[in-house]
Amino acid sequence: MTPPAPQSDEPAEQNEHDLVLTYGDRRYRVRGWKKPLNPEALKVNLLVSRDERFHIDTLDLYHAKARAAYVKQAGIELGEAEDVLKHDLGRVLLKLEELQTQHLQAALKQKDETPKLSEREEAEALALLKSPDLLERILADFDACGVVGEETNKLVGYLAAVSRQLDKPLAVLIQSSSAAGKSSLMDAVLALMPDEAQVRYSAMTGQSLFYMGQTSLQHKILAIAEEEGAANASYALKLLQSDGSVTMASTGKDATTGMLTTQEYRVEGPVMLFLTTTAIDIDEELLNRCIMLTVNESREQTRAIHALQRKRQTLEGLLADEERDAILALHRNAQRLLQPLKVVNPYADQLTFLDDKTRTRRDHMKYLSLIRAIALLHQYQREVKTVQHRGKIVRYIEVQPSDIAIANRLAHEVLGRTLDELPPQTRKLLTTVHAWVKGECERQAMHRTDFRFTRRQVRELTGWGDTQLKIHLARLAELEYVLVHRVQRGQGYAYELLYDGQGEQGGRFLMGLAEAFGYDGERSGVTDTRSASGREVVGAVSAAGRSAEIAAQPNTDAASGVAAGAAAPIAYLAASRGESYRTASLVAGEA
Repeated sequence: MTPPAPQSDEPAEQNEHDLVLTYGDRRYRVRGWKKPLNPEALKVNLLVSRDERFHIDTLDLYHAKARAAYVKQAGIELGEAEDVLKHDLGRVLLKLEELQTQHLQAALKQKDETPKLSEREEAEALALLKSPDLLERILADFDACGVVGEETNKLVGYLAAVSRQLDKPLAVLIQSSSAAGKSSLMDAVLALMPDEAQVRYSAMTGQSLFYMGQTSLQHKILAIAEEEGAANASYALKLLQSDGSVTMASTGKDATTGMLTTQEYRVEGPVMLFLTTTAIDIDEELLNRCIMLTVNESREQTRAIHALQRKRQTLEGLLADEERDAILALHRNAQRLLQPLKVVNPYADQLTFLDDKTRTRRDHMKYLSLIRAIALLHQYQREVKTVQHRGKIVRYIEVQPSDIAIANRLAHEVLGRTLDELPPQTRKLLTTVHAWVKGECERQAMHRTDFRFTRRQVRELTGWGDTQLKIHLARLAELEYVLVHRVQRGQGYAYELLYDGQGEQGGRFLMGLAEAFGYDGERSGVTDTRSASGREVVGAVSAAGRSAEIAAQPNTDAASGVAAGAAAPIAYLAASRGESYRTASLVAGEA
C-alpha cells in the first residue's frame, strides 16, 4: 500500500496536556511532549486509534528500535500496513520537533524579556528615582504596603537588592525566632523588585545550582526561604557569592559516541543572595559573607503589628490594599530603569575601617559595596561620566559624601552586629536583664553580686517562651556573662549577672569609620530630624513621607522603641533594644 502524500496543513488539536493529529482515518493522541525540552530525547505517550481499535505505548521517538516496535504492534492492533504507520510516525515526530522548538523559544523569550514600560509608567518611575529624598520615599512606601517598623532592615534589604547590578553584590541573611516575621520582611523587599530580577526557592539540593544554566543567575536575586533548606548547597552558594562563579566537573555520556566523558557545568554570577534562618548558631563561613539582619521582636513592635492587622480589616485598610499594587508596580518599574553602571568612589582613600580582626577584610568589602549600592540607586541624580580605556568607552557615576554618610549610619548597626560574639537575640536578652538587675539593685540597695534571679522572673520580664529562654541563657552562661547557682531547695537554678555593662556606650557599633563625611541635609537620605519631603506624591501612587508625623512624636526613652528626640530611623533599632547608638562620627583612624 502506497503511503499518503504529506499534507501542508495537518489537522491538529491542542490543549494544555494533549496534542491530537489526524491522518486519514488514523487518530494520534500525544501526551508529555512539552515536558522533555531536551534536544537529545523525545519521550512521549502515544495513542493511535481507528474506530474502536487502538494501540498505546510510551516511547522515545528518537530511538529507531522503539519506533519499529511501536509500528509493528500498532499494525497488528489496527490491521494497518506498517509502511503507512511508519510514515505517520515520521510526520508526528517532525510536528513535535516544530512545536517543541516554538515552545522552548517562547519560554526563553518570556523568561528573559523585560516588560516594556509605557510613557506614563516610565515618567512616574523616573520621578521616583529623581526624588531628592528617595530613601525616605522608599521607607514610606514600605509602610504603605503594610510593613511596620524595621526601618534599618527595610532600607538595607532594599539597597542589597539594588546591589545585584554591581560586580560584587551584597548578601543578606535575616535571622529571627520562628513566626517573628523574617519571611515577611524578605517578601516585602522582593515584592518591590521585578519578577525577572529574582529567582526564589524554598530549598535547594546539593548539585541543583550547577544545572541552572550558565547565565541564568547573572545580576539577579537568589532568594531561599530558609537557609536550612539550602544546607546541601551551602558550599556552592558561598563560592558563587564570593568568587562570582562556580564550576563542577561531572561524568556524562557523549551524545555522538555514547562513551562516558567529563562534562563541565558552570554558573556565572554575580548574584545577590537573600536568605532567612531561625538558627542561633550560624555557619561562620556563611555569616562572614552576609550582612545579618535581625527582626525586631520587642513587645512594642508586636503591638504595632497587631494595630496594623486590625487596621487592614477596616475600609481604610481595604483601600490601602488596593493602593499597594500601584506602589509595587512603581518600584518594579523604577528598578527596571536602573542601569548597571560602574561606580567610582573618589573618597575611598579617605575612608577608615576597624582592622583588629581578619574577618573585617570581608566586612570592609560589605561596607564599600553598601556605599556603591546607595550611589547606584541615585544614578538618575548624578552625572554619568565616561572614560576611554583600551579602546572601550566606560560609563560610570561617582559616589557623593552623602552616600558615605548614609552607609556609615547603616554600617554602625548591621556590620557592627556581625562583630559581636553574641547572637542578636542573646545580646538583646543580656541588655534587658542588665537594665532590670541594675534597677532592682538600686531599688533594694543591694550589691549586684548578691542579687539572684530565676528563669521564671526573666520569662515574666521578657515575655519569651521557656525553650527560647533556655537556649539564650545557656549561651550567656557558656560565655560567662551570667553565673549559674543551684538553689538550696528543690532542683532549680538561680542566676547571677556577671556582665556589668561593658561596651554599653556603643562598643559593638564602633566601626572605625571616618568622621569626615557628615550628612548633607539637602541630599537624599535619613537624618536625625528626617528632612521633609517637599514634593508631591509621584504618580499618585507612592506613599508620602512621614517627616512631620515622626517629628511630632514626643520624646521617649530607649525602651519605648523610639529614640528620644525623633531620632533617625536608621538608629532606632539599637534604641528599641535598649542599646546605645553611636553615630558615624569617629575620628579617622580610630580603632
